[in-house]
Amino acid sequence: MSTWHRPYAASLVVVDFAAAALASFTAISMFEQARSGFAKSPDAFPLVAYLFLPLAWLIALWGHGAYDRRYLGVGTDEFKRVVRASITVAATVSFVAFATKIDLSRLSVGTALVGALAYVLVGRYLARRALVVFRGRGRAVHRVLLIGAFAEAMEVHTVVTRASGAGLVPVGINLTEGYAASRGVPAPVPVYAGRDALSLVRELGADTIAVCGSASAEPGELRRLAWQLEGTGVDLLVAPQLTDIAGPRVHIRPVEGLPLLHVEEPKLSGVAWLFKNLMDRILAALLLLLLCPLFLVISVAIKLTDRGPVFFSQPRVGREGKTFKVWKFRTMYTDAEDRLAHLVDQNEGDGLLFKIRDDPRVIPIGRLLRRTSLDELPQLINVFLGEMSLVGPRPLPADDGDFLGDVRRRLLVRPGMTGLWQVSGRSELSWDDAVRLDLYYVDNWSLAFDLVILLRTIGVVLGRKGAY
Repeated sequence: MSTWHRPYAASLVVVDFAAAALASFTAISMFEQARSGFAKSPDAFPLVAYLFLPLAWLIALWGHGAYDRRYLGVGTDEFKRVVRASITVAATVSFVAFATKIDLSRLSVGTALVGALAYVLVGRYLARRALVVFRGRGRAVHRVLLIGAFAEAMEVHTVVTRASGAGLVPVGINLTEGYAASRGVPAPVPVYAGRDALSLVRELGADTIAVCGSASAEPGELRRLAWQLEGTGVDLLVAPQLTDIAGPRVHIRPVEGLPLLHVEEPKLSGVAWLFKNLMDRILAALLLLLLCPLFLVISVAIKLTDRGPVFFSQPRVGREGKTFKVWKFRTMYTDAEDRLAHLVDQNEGDGLLFKIRDDPRVIPIGRLLRRTSLDELPQLINVFLGEMSLVGPRPLPADDGDFLGDVRRRLLVRPGMTGLWQVSGRSELSWDDAVRLDLYYVDNWSLAFDLVILLRTIGVVLGRKGAY
């Protein structure tokens, strides 16, 4: 039985309490009138600010499932529940202030509530990063036994091992069919055939069973397995044959005791999509104004290094196949395109990607700009013009021909300055992995998902991961 979540949840309780208390201290330090509502009983103010309000936060977080192990350590559900808890706390404080007629400073209370939300989110993000480090060392993980056909089990194995931060470590495969076909096929974990699931779990020291694909096709089989695991502390996961579909698109809708998995269409329109496009342009305009001095410094550095234009533009394919010019700071010599034909044999990329780790066409200042991703800042102009988004699939050159098959689906949304490809390895990814991540984004887009990618981008850029 996995117990990693217990000390982790306990540490989150401490972090959340400290975050709420720190938010109260911040509000009191900023506004002298914060104590105005407690003029008749000043001794009660510290108790409310540093004890009762933080406790209210803990209760609200617990009530919204923010300490539930199902949402800890992976995905955006944990952060969504923190935001919902903040709304509950704000509503509760407003009701108590109205009911008791306490004359509170609205500005100081608002600062305390918003500050607490920000501190809690930051604290949980840092806690999650620490958890990822522990999981990278083989601790705080779930040891998983995969049950199903060999091909289906291997597909699930590939997915869960690719997402190492999820903490799912396959330790064995128990085949339910296709025994002969799997003989002689190499597997990364031991393969068994027709073994009793519970005894095999004990033998391998697993704490989780993942039923893959059609392994539960026989009526009542999955239900009997769930009954068998009752009281053992072993978790039961079901991995349906719906890879790369997640988030709010998937719902369980029971009909007469039959749980139906309902998959909704991707939401590529509506209020949230309009808000995304509006915020893209507003943030792009603000960043362009703030970064003007940096643009000037980079422009001078390029001119001093190599004579030629400061900016480089290239036709790229945007939403619905429309072509536009993407802007970057020039990082290569002016004859880079002419020299490309002589470097084709050294290409380290695949698919539609051309990459060389030590590209001789790159100017000296260009290497620094590429490692720090500063060369991509002019794309804010494309975002402001509505040709790109802050988050989306990578924009690909227009002269690489038509996009066929699944690849064409990525053209349903605007390309982005950053995206899943950038926070998952960038140039170190294969073409197939880049396409898979782009399609995952298209199918599972949400505002919360965009925010997570933007936050992860900061860490990737600072760490210079996969940039060359």
